[in-house]
Amino acid sequence: MQSSHAAARVSARFDDPNLVGYGGLAPVVRLAERCGLPALVDEHVRLPASTDGTGAFPAAKLMSLVGGMVAGADSIDDMDRLRHGGLPRLFSGVRAPSTLGSFLRSFSHGHVKQLHAVARRFLPELAAHTPLLPGADQVAYVDIDDTIRRTYGYAKQGAGYGYSKVKGLNALIGIVSTPLAAPVIAATRLRKGPSNSARGAAAFVAESIGTARACGASGLVVVRADSAFYGADIVNACRALDVRFSVTVRMNASVKAAIAGIDDVAWKAIKYPKAVWDQEGQCWISDAEIAETTYTAFTSKPKKQQVTARLIVRRVKRLNPAAVPEGQGALFDAWRYHAAFTDSPLSLSDAEREHRRHAVVEQVIADLKNGPFAHAPSGHFQANAAWLALAALAHNLTRAAGALASAFHAKATTATIRDHLINVPARLAHSARRLTLHLPEHWPWADNFTQLFDLVHTPPPTA
Repeated sequence: MQSSHAAARVSARFDDPNLVGYGGLAPVVRLAERCGLPALVDEHVRLPASTDGTGAFPAAKLMSLVGGMVAGADSIDDMDRLRHGGLPRLFSGVRAPSTLGSFLRSFSHGHVKQLHAVARRFLPELAAHTPLLPGADQVAYVDIDDTIRRTYGYAKQGAGYGYSKVKGLNALIGIVSTPLAAPVIAATRLRKGPSNSARGAAAFVAESIGTARACGASGLVVVRADSAFYGADIVNACRALDVRFSVTVRMNASVKAAIAGIDDVAWKAIKYPKAVWDQEGQCWISDAEIAETTYTAFTSKPKKQQVTARLIVRRVKRLNPAAVPEGQGALFDAWRYHAAFTDSPLSLSDAEREHRRHAVVEQVIADLKNGPFAHAPSGHFQANAAWLALAALAHNLTRAAGALASAFHAKATTATIRDHLINVPARLAHSARRLTLHLPEHWPWADNFTQLFDLVHTPPPTA
């Protein structure tokens, strides 16, 4: 690629009132309307009346915020991207960044809870209108994790140093996925930076499970989490709601003793990265092996809180035996051990493999941090909590649009969906009281865009 020979005579002017930088917002906003997002906001979000009108028309303001996030906004000032060229003709009710900032700062803890109620109801509507969670009636996974959103300066309410030794705010994320579908966000909570990962996690797990059930997860449901969430409250919350659990355990003395009691013949090699299939022996040659034993957890708790289930252990050859932590003993000289406590009904190899796939939650966290949650944009804690909830709404809406467009976009990152389907330049033309979007010729994903556009603009079937 090189500049045209006429490049010296090229000039640039921002003077076309009919151009739109985000042509893909039209079908995405239409999808949100068909799934009832504005109506849900009007029903559940009740902000106090004020002389400056901050609490008025919450649906228009929330739709502006979600639309901006879908288009790639990651700060309040970024919302100004919705007011260029022909966008005011394509959408009505777009609010200015200053109005949206005042709106977010008016949120209290109760109003953020109202926003969570909207999110809990909106995701099942998306799942009902789009192929968002195929296979949820057979198997679904609920993954819980938290992350630190780094902040700077001294003006952020709630910011502090947590487990990562980084100053910021703690975001608790609950996602739901299936073996056939990319993950979507079932619940969010913003907490102070120094918050313990498992603080309030039992109730959060219950909320995430409820949302997953509402999305059609009527079959096997497994809750997965890392060792920060290994505790009696969380495991018993899963059992009370009739779902399975798979939680990484901490290497305490009783877990080490249970691992030491596993017979050597019980270990079997697994298909691990760089594993080689031995045709003659009909087995995998790998540096990773798995085994399981029965284990009773939380023995320091009352009898009714103790749980007996499977302890699934994966061991990997230690490359540097000299690096064994002091006091570990001969058991850990040659191997590193990773254990998960689970009541999964799957076979040993399947249960261990599915537990490792808990890492899918990191994809969602990366999507959020590379998108609308790149910043905690306000100095007000509750405004940032509302921002996180809206970022989850935008994430799920983007995923639903991708699921309608193509099988590829159903599993693509939200950044890819934005680049291919949403940030599409367009020119507005008005004729016979109709608006037409003229999009770039030879756009590589034109067929996917057209499928999304046609599906959301087709009248819904009559009962």
